[in-house]
Amino acid sequence: MRSLWISWLALALWFSAGNAHAADRSSRGVPGEFDYYVLALSWSPSYCDAAGDRANRLQCSSGRRFSFVVHGLWPQYERGWPQYCDRDAGRLTRSQVDSVLDIVPSPGLVRHEWQKHGTCSGLSGDGYLEHLRKAYDKVRIPEAFARIDRYLTVDPIKVEKSFLKINADLPGDGIAVTCDRRRLREVRICFTRDLEFRPCHAVDTRACRKRRVVMPPVR
Repeated sequence: MRSLWISWLALALWFSAGNAHAADRSSRGVPGEFDYYVLALSWSPSYCDAAGDRANRLQCSSGRRFSFVVHGLWPQYERGWPQYCDRDAGRLTRSQVDSVLDIVPSPGLVRHEWQKHGTCSGLSGDGYLEHLRKAYDKVRIPEAFARIDRYLTVDPIKVEKSFLKINADLPGDGIAVTCDRRRLREVRICFTRDLEFRPCHAVDTRACRKRRVVMPPVR
């Protein structure tokens, strides 16, 4: 009987730990209470290719020749991340949204990122968008990815190394290339709260593990 009780206790503790870990990975959070930022640079043609008819027209219509664009600037904990920290935060104005459409090519995405991630930064709408642009401007994107006119097969590790080569202060464990089943999707780069490059083991360990992925062409 004692051994059975111990087994039930162990199982309960295991479920409790699992639930705590799940909560730690994603919680509502308090505005301004976080450890660092992740800048997510999305390979726009991969999004358009994967989304197909559901893709955002402003981003993916013919002639919109976007390559790497900003998916978001995400406040992070050392373990996990906050989200939707202030559901009463005001909506961004049209002029605020328009101010970043050259690097975040979807008004809906700009508004979504503010509500889900920006409200956790502790910054105003203007302040968050200024941080987003400053982070983007700090990253040099290899010229090889400026214009790809055909499906290109790449090694994610080599893509990562090409970013490291021209961003001298970026640590090797401060960047991660992500993918879906066959496409390169994002390059994620970690910043301190003061927007300096920094390591981020939790992000680095979620990098793509495939040896080959494709990068669809710029439209």
